[in-house]
Amino acid sequence: MTTPRTLAHFVLIAGAAAAALAQTQPIALQPKISVPFRFVAYGDTRFTDPKNTEAANPSVRQALVQAIAEAHPAFISIGGDIAYNGNDANDWKVWDKETAVWSENKIPIYPALGNHDLHGDEKVALSNYFQRFPDLQNSRYYSVRAANTLLLMLDSSQDETSGPQGEWLAHELDTMPADVDFVCIVLHHPPYTDSSDGNAGGGHSARPSEQALAKMLEDRQAHTRARFVVIAGHVHNYERHEHGGVTYFVTGGGAARPYMIPRKPGDPLFGKAVNYHYLLVEVDRGKMKVTMNRLELIDGKATWSTPDAVEIAAPIAMPAKAGK
Repeated sequence: MTTPRTLAHFVLIAGAAAAALAQTQPIALQPKISVPFRFVAYGDTRFTDPKNTEAANPSVRQALVQAIAEAHPAFISIGGDIAYNGNDANDWKVWDKETAVWSENKIPIYPALGNHDLHGDEKVALSNYFQRFPDLQNSRYYSVRAANTLLLMLDSSQDETSGPQGEWLAHELDTMPADVDFVCIVLHHPPYTDSSDGNAGGGHSARPSEQALAKMLEDRQAHTRARFVVIAGHVHNYERHEHGGVTYFVTGGGAARPYMIPRKPGDPLFGKAVNYHYLLVEVDRGKMKVTMNRLELIDGKATWSTPDAVEIAAPIAMPAKAGK
């Protein structure tokens, strides 16, 4: 028989557990943004000693940072591998120095964790990471509500469709407000890529966990008015794929050593092996335009082009089912 004292003890423990759970609940950020607005998405910057030109191209990295600042985005989304080695304090000091122009212009930054951000002692790496992004309140995955757009920032070092993150993601999609036109799922590892682990010069294949995420999103897209847009990196190049009504971007051209992508005639980047770039995402009511801004340094001079762009429209209402 449970005594009143024992029962009170269990109630106290349960209350403490609930409090701890509440403290670890992923943050839901709500910046004051209204349509129309624009933001920048890119990744795989690998901030490190500029003398290390094997890991990344420092001239490209710095040119991209400056161009992004001059685009005056409402915020910047970085899809991981921000630092070359997350546990290296010096790499993060390079980040501090090279992105100072973003801080000076008070541009918010919403990152997703990449595998390089977790390199070395993970506790040290995460401490370096969260020190730069205090608004995240130690959330490894979280949401950002920007006007009619919901960003779901995932940690692809954890499974995206099961466990705590998977449950959180399903809840976010199940309870999405009706006035959301676009859901941007931002993560490091891509669900679709034409790269592969065996590519000469480096590359990565899509993993089963992200393929499962894609299937879940495509199943949901069939009966969701808001359009799903997936923004990933990890592959150091640019790709755009469309499957099941979902648009997928690989935007890993932030300066890390390039990976080659096999391309066919008709691809806007056919014949262009190296594609350093950032994505400019312009959002209005019911419509989003994503433009790839490609950088090429010729004799130290930046040359810009926009070889790919796509417009995505969110319907006013779900189309009626046949026979209705």
